[in-house]
Amino acid sequence: MAEETVVIDPPAAAPAEAPAPAAPTPSYGGFRGRDDRAPRETDGVEKVVHINRCAKVVKGGRRFSFSALVVSGDAKGKVGCGFGKANEVSDAIKKATEASRKNMFSICLKDSTIPHEVVGSHGGGHILLKHATPGTGIIAGGGARAVLEAAGVKDVIGKSLGSSNHANVVRATLAALTALRPADEILRARGKEIKERKAL
Repeated sequence: MAEETVVIDPPAAAPAEAPAPAAPTPSYGGFRGRDDRAPRETDGVEKVVHINRCAKVVKGGRRFSFSALVVSGDAKGKVGCGFGKANEVSDAIKKATEASRKNMFSICLKDSTIPHEVVGSHGGGHILLKHATPGTGIIAGGGARAVLEAAGVKDVIGKSLGSSNHANVVRATLAALTALRPADEILRARGKEIKERKAL
């Protein structure tokens, strides 16, 4: 009796499954990833006047902290100063910058200079500011120069008459700028009227 050969076909391969979609990236409070962040545009002028380091002696050694004094302005007649403390320099500057922007106020300017001579004081700091002709520039240094540049004053003569402490000089300069008044307001307070100049 002849033997019959039975041929068994191999099982058909299963169809390939489509790849699963990638899981969405968690947002974590609106964070879109480092590549999606646009650079933050800062308007105005920010100047770091002084950074002070303080050391606290503890059981394990010394612990350092930093304080920063920053002046901010829009170079168009607004200026302010701020003070910040932190364990890192960058954090101290950031805090001081935020504080200075919150403390900004408007001052009175006449073209590129100040309308009149003025003296400002704060603590032991005293400063004298005089108006100057166009092209003179800012003749002042230290914290006073930083304040004047941030405020947008381009021609002025300044002289520190008291303490050289950075904070006192900055606040004395701000006090001087706060005391500035336009000519019509000064004459009105004196009971006088502004006379118009006749063209020659």
